[in-house]
Amino acid sequence: QVHLVESGGGLVQAGASLTLSCAAAGRTFSTHSMGWCRQAPGKEREFVASINSNGGKTAYANSVKGRFTVSRDNVKNTMYLQMNSLKPEDTALYSCAAHNVPLATPTQGYDYWGQGTQVTVSS
Repeated sequence: QVHLVESGGGLVQAGASLTLSCAAAGRTFSTHSMGWCRQAPGKEREFVASINSNGGKTAYANSVKGRFTVSRDNVKNTMYLQMNSLKPEDTALYSCAAHNVPLATPTQGYDYWGQGTQVTVSS
């Protein structure tokens, strides 16, 4: 079991930057691949980024590639999402998730979810 708590969301203007954090409780953080997904009002949840268990491989949705960076610190049991050049279409509830397959960069099929943190980008 992995308990995940996101933080760092907020209201920013277009072009600004934000860094989201996902803190994991439990001793098994380093054995899980991790990811970020988001859901905008009236839309389905979509994949944003993922990172494998040792941080050596990442994957991104085309819509955020080059603007967002996912990273993790297995000592602090925390994953991050650095978001630059934010756009109004990035507005969504951002959730972090853990996957039981370690050395992967999954885009779906996550096993554990946090409650999410809201990111709102004004134009």
